[in-house]
Amino acid sequence: MRTPRTVLVVGGGSAGNAVTILLRRSGLAVDLIEAKEDWNATAGSGITVQGNALRVLRELGVWEQVRASGFGFGSLGITAPDGTVLHVTEDIRSGGDDLPATIGMQRPQLQRILIDAVRASGASVRLGTRAETFDQDADGVRVRFTDGSEGCYDLVIAADGMGSGTRAAIGIPDRPVPTGMAIWRIAAPRPEGLERTDLTFGGDAYVAGYCPTSRNTIYAYAVEANRDRGSIRAESYAEEMRRLLRGYGGYWPEIVKHIEDPAKINYTWYHRMLVDGSWHRGRVVLIGDAAHCCPPSLAQGAAMSLEDALVLAELLTGTDDWDDQLFQTYYERRIPRVRPVVDASVQIGQWELDGVRDADVAGLTKHIATLLRDLP
Repeated sequence: MRTPRTVLVVGGGSAGNAVTILLRRSGLAVDLIEAKEDWNATAGSGITVQGNALRVLRELGVWEQVRASGFGFGSLGITAPDGTVLHVTEDIRSGGDDLPATIGMQRPQLQRILIDAVRASGASVRLGTRAETFDQDADGVRVRFTDGSEGCYDLVIAADGMGSGTRAAIGIPDRPVPTGMAIWRIAAPRPEGLERTDLTFGGDAYVAGYCPTSRNTIYAYAVEANRDRGSIRAESYAEEMRRLLRGYGGYWPEIVKHIEDPAKINYTWYHRMLVDGSWHRGRVVLIGDAAHCCPPSLAQGAAMSLEDALVLAELLTGTDDWDDQLFQTYYERRIPRVRPVVDASVQIGQWELDGVRDADVAGLTKHIATLLRDLP
């Protein structure tokens, strides 16, 4: 009997967890390492999961848990700063008509669902561990870890995020570039009657929005121009977020009442990056935010990462020839889908920065959602 091929997955976020589950299902030996001791199980406020991401989660076998844990909805509202609803549009079901258009979830809950699936798959998991060096030869990749141990693998999958140390270690020079905007996020109780995402363009923030994440919870966010992080004290996060949102009407006064604990607020800059040409060097291949990232204007970051995992796993388990051609095929399947998402996400933010009042945000959003209905 042939010895199962061995794969190292670097990073235990959505992309790394997903590809681990899929490769284990096909009988490959998979080691997953994650730098954080808590496996990111408590990080983040909420996540908007579009239909094309739900399609992958169903393939992973976790759809029922996701459906039970999140809040499904199918429309998007545009409101004036005073809360007046200006327009409601039905979302395109990018995952197919048998799945909701969107599910809002608490991000830690989605992570815990994926963690449970990784554990159940039988993968070997090491937390608090990083990969330091990657030495490749004809037989595979020798990896040295931060604890001094080593391992030999047929393939290394770099799913270690936007700041990927693996990407740099294998000589890919691309780095995330700030787009000029930043976002404040917080989880909060769900006001009675809030049952979809509403967005407000204008007011003290470029965008103010919220998304239901369960019957009892939402996450809320406000987007502004990025500022020097050193100029914002962590203990002032609640004050800063309330300042941006206090002038908004509708559900916002009820939401703002719960913006109290600065430790529960997440502040991050928007970045963009798209690695061009190929997403691999030898037998080390990038997926997810290690290969591409963009502002959350279209809520497609996690979806693109999950699709990467699905496509790469399909290619790896469909042949014995793990060579440059296979990894180039992976790139060529993904780039026509990822590039429009990155470009459109950045374009929407740029329109906001430039104050373009007649920008066709709805038309661009619909175009991308229609594109994503096709299978990856």
